[in-house]
Amino acid sequence: MKKFDFSGWATRNNLKCSDGRTILKDAFKDNDGQTVPLVWNHQHNGPFNVLGHALLENRADGVYAYCTFNDTEQGRNAKLLVEHGDVSALSIFANQLRERASNVLHGAIREVSLVLAGANPGAFIDTVALSHGDDADGEAIIYTGEPISLYHSDTKKEDEDGGSDNPDDKDKNPNKKDGEDDETIEDVIKTFNKKQKDVFYAVVGEIMSQKDVPDDKKKEEEKKGGNETMKHNVFDQKQARTDILSHADGEAIISLAKNNQVGSLQTALQIYADENNLTLQHDATSSGFVQTGDGNVTLLFPEYKDVRPGAPELITSDQGWISVVMRKVHKSPISRIRTGQVDIRNIDALRAKGYEKGKEKKLTGNFKLVRRTTDPQTVYVKNALHRDDIVDITDLDYVQYLYNIDRMMLNEELATAIMLGDGRDEGDADKISPEHIRPIWLDDDLYTLHVDLDVEAAKKELQGTNTGVSFGLNYILAEALINTVLYAREKYKGTGTPDFFCTPHMLNVMLLARDMNGRRIYSSKAELASSLNVGEIVTAEQFEGKTRTTSENKTKKLLGIIANLADYSLGATKGGEVTHFTQFDIDFNQEKSLLETRCSGALTRVYSAIAIEEPVEELG
Repeated sequence: MKKFDFSGWATRNNLKCSDGRTILKDAFKDNDGQTVPLVWNHQHNGPFNVLGHALLENRADGVYAYCTFNDTEQGRNAKLLVEHGDVSALSIFANQLRERASNVLHGAIREVSLVLAGANPGAFIDTVALSHGDDADGEAIIYTGEPISLYHSDTKKEDEDGGSDNPDDKDKNPNKKDGEDDETIEDVIKTFNKKQKDVFYAVVGEIMSQKDVPDDKKKEEEKKGGNETMKHNVFDQKQARTDILSHADGEAIISLAKNNQVGSLQTALQIYADENNLTLQHDATSSGFVQTGDGNVTLLFPEYKDVRPGAPELITSDQGWISVVMRKVHKSPISRIRTGQVDIRNIDALRAKGYEKGKEKKLTGNFKLVRRTTDPQTVYVKNALHRDDIVDITDLDYVQYLYNIDRMMLNEELATAIMLGDGRDEGDADKISPEHIRPIWLDDDLYTLHVDLDVEAAKKELQGTNTGVSFGLNYILAEALINTVLYAREKYKGTGTPDFFCTPHMLNVMLLARDMNGRRIYSSKAELASSLNVGEIVTAEQFEGKTRTTSENKTKKLLGIIANLADYSLGATKGGEVTHFTQFDIDFNQEKSLLETRCSGALTRVYSAIAIEEPVEELG
């Protein structure tokens, strides 16, 4: 009958992870009966990280793993760590994950890993590449935090379902007598709390130490009145341990390092080790001391570990508004956009006329047709990856990582061109032309209403009612902006309810407006959006400090844009959508990547956007 070194839950069903996902029953049922590698902490950078293998069993409560260590140095070392309780938790790496409504429905377990229980206080999914949405496909590292169970040659561990954890031992022991308790010593120890375990191990340690005392010495000690080795109290926590560096040792090492003749901490460690009969283990900066005699290791400088293993986190500018823009603009399958409008407001010649008998009827007057066309332009992101880097970087998918960055930069460039414009100088070969992707802020006054925020006028109006005595500058700015927006909405001709895009600072100015009692005028973004008569307030730090020069050579600073992006058409014909090209250059040993799209963009309705600006005073 085959024995296993230990077992434990690889996954548990209906266990809600910290990121909100829940693993459902039979999500990994296809792994039932399969054997997968047992590795250390999901490391794959060498064969020495493979510790053994794990036999998977799909159960009603999840997937249970029966694990066996290899007879290698790494396997034996890991077995000792498990037996001593230093490592007591499992984790899995799975791919082909299918998710729906935050529920993981299906996946394939590729490995089981031993992990430090202290790093896994509860269930969570350490996402590697798991997309959101229905039928998402990806991969992830999943922790449950469940303890593992040890196996011994003469014991069996009954699981919580009432059956044996050993799949080869499903029947009860036929020689077991009725009423006989098969609870093992290990089972009893597991019921102890931490303090009880410390006492138990201390007593066992003292008893085991007597094995090395010769019988003749024991008799001599008994004649003297007792065993000298047992004169101390095992429950006394104040006794010194020789295998641990004390606080005094640390002070002595630091004091020695401060000596100008020593020069460094490493030299001080070596001197202290020589003077106190200690052996310096490997490099003092990575390990520590080994107490000569018993071989116990005390870590002085533990190794660094990644808080979030895998791909490095990206530090980016604000990306939230970009997804809003790309989601809300109207996508057209036509890349060459043409719009036509006729303004018939205030044309007296178009008015209907009263008829007087016997007189000739007059013709209705003419009107002007306003038409413009917008052609597409190619926008691209090109990159090159050295194959040496692709091969050497093994802890993440370097190619996919760089692709995600390229796609992020492409989306940000398109969203910026739509709202603000490219920002590059005229004549720059890399500029996205405003004739092809027309920026809302810089568009013609026929399409975007440009209105000024007159703070001074608002201040005079409010202070004329003695408001300045009770309210601060934030209140005045908030009221001035709300008045400007509402008055501008009188000329707005866009469809639906527009959104307000502004800087985070502008939003904070309005939210921090207080009354004379110190209470905020607007308690939330939703309340402020209602006062502005907009659907949503979206902040974009990329709007900060943007200015433009008018045809009258005046400088205007952008404060915010109001628009319903459904009135902005982003067009691309088939083949012009975002496409990814890759090619290997054998001359330079590079994997080249090109992310490209060909599209056009423009507002398709007159007076469908409002740009709130502040005049900038020229320094004379």
